[in-house]
Amino acid sequence: MVRLRFKGGQAKLPAPAVKQLDAVVARLTKKISLRLQLLAYADGATTSGSQARRLSLSRALAVRSYLIEKGIRSTRIDVRALGNQVKGSPADRVDVIINNR
Repeated sequence: MVRLRFKGGQAKLPAPAVKQLDAVVARLTKKISLRLQLLAYADGATTSGSQARRLSLSRALAVRSYLIEKGIRSTRIDVRALGNQVKGSPADRVDVIINNR
């Protein structure tokens, strides 16, 4: 699993996340049977549940868009926006889980 950290309230892909995603792209390119699950979270302490869910979705879509730009087919990427249903820390993140088909 790769954990991408986001700044609070932001959905823009942070620079350190790009390096992490490039490593994921290299792995997916080598092995076509791998799929990704993106679990996106947002801290809901200062926002409503629906706002946190929208922010988490925006983060997941930013990650997905980057992967697609790098040549990963969208059919290999599953997105789940979990909003403020945070398990673990930090709360503002996207977990990238690599699975076999």
